[in-house]
Amino acid sequence: MERSPLLFTNKKFVFFGATFCCLLWGSAYPAIKNGYELFNISPDDIPSKMVFAGYRFLLAGLVLLMFAVASGKSITNMKPLHYKQMAILGLTQTSLQYVFFYIGLAYTTGVAGSIMNATSTFFSVLLAHYLYQNDRLSFNKIIGCVLGFVGVMVVNFSPDLTFTFTLMGEGCVVLAAFILSAATIYGKRISQHIDSTVMTGYQLAIGGLVLTLGGYLFGGKLTEFGWQALLLLGYLVLLSSVAFALWSLLLKYNRVGMVAPFNFLIPVSGAVLSAIFLNESIMEWRNVLALLLVCSGIWLVNRIKQV
Repeated sequence: MERSPLLFTNKKFVFFGATFCCLLWGSAYPAIKNGYELFNISPDDIPSKMVFAGYRFLLAGLVLLMFAVASGKSITNMKPLHYKQMAILGLTQTSLQYVFFYIGLAYTTGVAGSIMNATSTFFSVLLAHYLYQNDRLSFNKIIGCVLGFVGVMVVNFSPDLTFTFTLMGEGCVVLAAFILSAATIYGKRISQHIDSTVMTGYQLAIGGLVLTLGGYLFGGKLTEFGWQALLLLGYLVLLSSVAFALWSLLLKYNRVGMVAPFNFLIPVSGAVLSAIFLNESIMEWRNVLALLLVCSGIWLVNRIKQV
């Protein structure tokens, strides 16, 4: 177990740690869409997207496990139940979630995808209400969730006010967000008995291996391995290993309702970085209004009355 739990409950550390994780995750939106182009993956080539995602998470998991060993932590001295729990976490939080996430991101913009994925915050708040006695819904949380989901609806309107929600695009992103929320709460539960770095390493490696094998089994492949493509894949690997490990530690020692609301930075950074690196428009009225509603909603669910 970690030696210094007080560090991870320090308010300043939680703030900067959670912010750093969310900025990294926000950068994944343009990185993944650029990866499709660099690896020459067409929008309808779902198996190759699975292979791409699989390499990313398998390598990220192996990096974390090697780091755990180098830090003197055991990665083999665990109960059979713990391996089973980590496998379930990997199949849900990594494999299943990212199948829907990568598919959805191929059929929507990086700006819209980053905003839609912010629904994971509100799903986490709602699920935590039913699972934890100290994380109940309050008036602020209810209003925040309503604002957040309204914001997600707004981003799906075209400039001529036509509703443009599609199951293959935005639908898959929202489903991925729900799976992430449920898996994150499950991960918090098992992290009480397993070292967070080891747990994250195994779940990423297991989930990544399943994605890779499944992608190849259904005819997926990666053929373009130029230096730019490899550099981008390396960035995604480090992004996943660092962000997931730190986020797991923060969740382990803090309430879900205290950490999850920092996800408001993901749609903001994801939208801004997508606008910069993908030349997408962020200043459309629907994007600006959606960001304001989503971020206001996440702020509200984190606004706890002091007693």
